[in-house]
Amino acid sequence: MGAEAPGIVFTLISFVVGLSLLVFIHEWGHYSVARLFKVRVDVFSIGFGKEIWGWTHPKTGVRWRLSAVPLGGYVKFHGDENAASAASAEQLAEIPGEDQKDCFHFKPLYQRALIVFAGPAINLVFAILVFAGVYISQGMTVSQPVFDAVAPDGPAEAAGVLPGDRVVAVDGKTIERFGDLRTYVLLRPNQSVDMTVLRGGATLVLPVDLGATYQEDRFGNRYAQGFLGVQSVPVDIVYPGPFAALYEGARQTVTVSESIFTSIGQTIIGLRSVEELGGPIRIATMVGEAAQTSPLQFLLFLALISINLGILNLLPIPVLDGGHLMFYAIEAIKGSPLNQRAQELGYMAGMAAMLTLMVFVTLNDLQSIAP
Repeated sequence: MGAEAPGIVFTLISFVVGLSLLVFIHEWGHYSVARLFKVRVDVFSIGFGKEIWGWTHPKTGVRWRLSAVPLGGYVKFHGDENAASAASAEQLAEIPGEDQKDCFHFKPLYQRALIVFAGPAINLVFAILVFAGVYISQGMTVSQPVFDAVAPDGPAEAAGVLPGDRVVAVDGKTIERFGDLRTYVLLRPNQSVDMTVLRGGATLVLPVDLGATYQEDRFGNRYAQGFLGVQSVPVDIVYPGPFAALYEGARQTVTVSESIFTSIGQTIIGLRSVEELGGPIRIATMVGEAAQTSPLQFLLFLALISINLGILNLLPIPVLDGGHLMFYAIEAIKGSPLNQRAQELGYMAGMAAMLTLMVFVTLNDLQSIAP
């Protein structure tokens, strides 16, 4: 019998606490680098909309606030017109010359780019630190990419894979551990791959037609996963030191990031159904379930969300950090900022795209829970 699902109140509290923590970390990345470059910060907000609590720092003048809608946050720099760090030419022209040195929009291009990049970057750093801490305290499982058994009538057996084969690469991607192979295969249901194996000193390239298995969540949604039909050799439990743990944490973060990019690409070209995209309801449910399991699982799940938050914010969509970086790249190439009208149109298109996506994934969620 499965564990009882967490209640709505517990789920909402877990989601708000977890999301607020990740938003704080993300915005603190922007804030800390801005302060490093002596940019004046007017507001640091967790949430959007009406302020429900606030405090102004007597020395820095920063307004620290909690806002009514806990689905994000922002840092508002001096000179910003809104929470998206946009500013009109008219507004910037009104800033006195003595204040321009503290204004984000008058800082050198590289400083503005680093301030924007710091938000997504700190989300990835957070994930690295969480994974590293777990590896130090709980140990980590390591299994060599050697097959201990091959399932009869499975894709691996059909391709000629034998027990004892050691995988060195799949589709040219180096495989160092069995977990690397598992991650690669799971993301490619019913696809064909070329697997390079070592057998008795010889190197063989075996074309494999992967199968598919299906996982079902508590809402009845089915997700296809790649299936190879092999079993690994026994795993080792390793307790790395601090530096090795940081390396392993970074390695895991890169692996998850690659999986996110692969999933996005598969969705765009139609290999993965858009119905698999989850919105705030589905994410909140998963956060609640992780929190109910244990504080450790809650923290690990937040690390995964943090990677998603960092990666998605780097997409070149105006209103996201990646959109700002895209505009800065154009500015670096042409030697001057993109004209105001083009930026405004970009922000409008980006906002429309994000709102459309939010509505779509929320409808996905509601369809999932509908009787």
